[in-house]
Amino acid sequence: MDKNYYDILGIAKSASKDEVKKAYRKLAHKYHPDKNKGDDKKFKEINEAYSILGNDKKRAEYDTYGRVFGGERGFSGQEGASSGWDFGGAGAGAGAGAGAAWDLNDIFENFFTGSGARQAKRGRDISIDLEISFEESVFGTERKVLLSKISPCGKCSGSGSEPGAEFKKCEFCRGSGRVHETRKSFFGSFTSLRECGKCRGKGNIPSNACSSCKGAGVMPKKEEITVNTPPGIRDGEMIKFPAMGEAVSNGVSGDLYVKIHVRPHPVFKREGSNILMDLDIKISDALLGAEKEIRTVDGSTIKLKIPAGITFGEVLRVRGKGIPSRSGTRGDLMIRVLTRVPKKLSRTAKKLVEELREQGL
Repeated sequence: MDKNYYDILGIAKSASKDEVKKAYRKLAHKYHPDKNKGDDKKFKEINEAYSILGNDKKRAEYDTYGRVFGGERGFSGQEGASSGWDFGGAGAGAGAGAGAAWDLNDIFENFFTGSGARQAKRGRDISIDLEISFEESVFGTERKVLLSKISPCGKCSGSGSEPGAEFKKCEFCRGSGRVHETRKSFFGSFTSLRECGKCRGKGNIPSNACSSCKGAGVMPKKEEITVNTPPGIRDGEMIKFPAMGEAVSNGVSGDLYVKIHVRPHPVFKREGSNILMDLDIKISDALLGAEKEIRTVDGSTIKLKIPAGITFGEVLRVRGKGIPSRSGTRGDLMIRVLTRVPKKLSRTAKKLVEELREQGL
């Protein structure tokens, strides 16, 4: 067995499908190349292991034979030689020159989808986290965020040429932006179309490349964006900014995703479109009633009437002081009344309470 996929994912051979998926997600997140401590080689190994162990049929085949015969990995041999087939993806060639090793997935993909199909390139999606206060989540806010990403070159506007430079047809691809690539395998020769590396798929080359981006059309830049959070946004919600992700030469930009984190409030909590809070009152206020000043989430002060004889935990509703909705309505402020019992009583207070007890209260 060339590789032990169970060891790569750090799981036992008896692991369930859910355990396989959980281990894969944890390791993929840890070793993703986009992270500071990512490992591209390790990330590819993890994906390879999951492609086998995450599929019941392939896993059974792997457990039985120690390898998969369904073309999931490289297939190579030597043309005109009697050596065995290597399904490990590291063979000595496939009749296309020394050291060449072909992936069956790549061959069949070109064969069945039509090698002439041309798909537009797309930049990488990026995501950031943004923390806001509870009040800002209720009423919305505007934040300025500085992003470091691959963006279109400001000097050439993505063209890759100096201003006023002329373009000439790429001689390598003859202006098509694509080049034919022929591969030989055990099954025969397969021809596919690849993006021209000389003109980056554009089909033409500037006579004078842009001095800022060196003709790439894109370059690393810092860009300040404005994030407007709508009123009533919830903790964990994502805001999508189309085409605000990373740019790519001769293609479309990816998207930007902003994940919102709402800081907990010491007084208020959210429940649907309502805001909840607790209010401590004295026993005398619960028995005789009272009027309290309450500061709402929008900073205003209201007078709340406590009815006489209110019970512990009873909830009073203040309409229209909750979370705004997109339809223009607003939830309510729900106030739970809690009776505060003193731990110590003065001699006079204790005598009064004893008199109340004598009266059956």
